[in-house]
Amino acid sequence: MKRLHILIECFLIITFMNSNSLAFDTSYLGPYYKRFKLIDIQSLSLQSDDSMAITEDIEVKGSKPEKKLETEKISESVETIPDPLESFNRFNYEFNDKLYFHLLKPVAKKYRVVVPERARLSIQNFFLNLYSPVRLVNCGLQGNKKGALIEFSRFTVNTTFGVGGFFDPAKSIFKLEIQEEDFGQTLGCFVGPKFYLNLPFLGPSSFRDFLGSIVDLFIVPSYYVLSNYSYIYLGIKAFEVINHTSLTLGEYEELKSAAIDPYISIRDAYYQHRESLIRE
Repeated sequence: MKRLHILIECFLIITFMNSNSLAFDTSYLGPYYKRFKLIDIQSLSLQSDDSMAITEDIEVKGSKPEKKLETEKISESVETIPDPLESFNRFNYEFNDKLYFHLLKPVAKKYRVVVPERARLSIQNFFLNLYSPVRLVNCGLQGNKKGALIEFSRFTVNTTFGVGGFFDPAKSIFKLEIQEEDFGQTLGCFVGPKFYLNLPFLGPSSFRDFLGSIVDLFIVPSYYVLSNYSYIYLGIKAFEVINHTSLTLGEYEELKSAAIDPYISIRDAYYQHRESLIRE
């Protein structure tokens, strides 16, 4: 009965997400799962620690000119992205935050109890392999011949010897690492991010990366196979998100506890992470 109850809850979350099909398009998560992870928590912690240290220094010295100077140094040292829609983005951030804690996290925790970690890792490997064409195409568009060859080799090896992608012998045996490329990065070679977006269900993005994610959607083979079966397609996407969340539980909580203002920290760290990928 307990397992049946868990399965019913999983079904309910999938049904809920299906009712918001336009907003819940997470196809762009595949090429770079770090976007779903939201940010590099280590960089956030360092940023937060530096900010706290400066604040403490200001309190001890009690000098207003020094406070202004230190604040200016912080703003200069942290890369930021234009955020003209901050009110809209903050509203969506709060929505996603509540969705995570009240729906996604509870379901992912119970799913984790039922499904062993080894199986969940294999499922994640399957989805990563499924998005290989996205990484391959964008490596080619960026003129990265070596990266394209690596992705082609990874897809071939993992699809055959990795039993359809559930295992990753390309990495474990042949040391072929995933090439984190997507159309947002391809656009980044020519244009800036324009402005920041935080979207319902999708989380942090930018105008450029959002457009890129739409293009990536049409490269994923599953889109064409299941495009006429929207409920099945969206159900699979919901399952993918639940499975991935079960493997990253605690990271978002750590993020929030380390940040003075989680919204700003997520925004700035997301931007820095994306720009670093483009510069690689």
